[in-house]
Amino acid sequence: MKTFELPPLPYALNALEPFISEKTLSFHYGKHHKAYVDNLNKLKEGTEFEDASLEVIMLNAGGGLFNNAAQVWNHTFYWNCMKPAAEVNNEPATELLEAIVKKWGSFEKFKEAFSVAAAGNFGSGWTWLVTNEKDELEIVSTSNADNPLRNDKEPLLVIDVWEHAYYLDRQNARPNYIADFWNIVDWEAVSARY
Repeated sequence: MKTFELPPLPYALNALEPFISEKTLSFHYGKHHKAYVDNLNKLKEGTEFEDASLEVIMLNAGGGLFNNAAQVWNHTFYWNCMKPAAEVNNEPATELLEAIVKKWGSFEKFKEAFSVAAAGNFGSGWTWLVTNEKDELEIVSTSNADNPLRNDKEPLLVIDVWEHAYYLDRQNARPNYIADFWNIVDWEAVSARY
């Protein structure tokens, strides 16, 4: 039987400070993300998915098996959308930047639209920049563990808006967490996905 492991972070636990604290990252990655991995391994035992890839489980399973597989995938993707602020380019590569400007009018208007969507994503979930089946850019919000791949949309960027992503640092001030997020977006990685 295939066993999933918690993937390593692409940076140290304190690397995203002061925007995301080491304490938050320790809990979010070391407790929440790890719990999803552990639960996924338990839930898939004895099912048709016990040797399946993470993507196959996420796209085809239901209930708790889907929830845990998707949360493993979503969190891994989220960690890989960020890097230390000192290493960040402040905007995407030319091709993606041109597509963003074409769609939203300016990079700043895109960031504003994305921030509004993330702040307004009710309850627990994720807000994504994706390409749709027509290769057009879209901002979509999903609830709980849902993932845009299940709707034929290709993720480029995501922000986790579950409270555990920011509550230790920002309490209930989700907009402050979203504003901080822009300082650590790994635009090189996001642009490479486009």
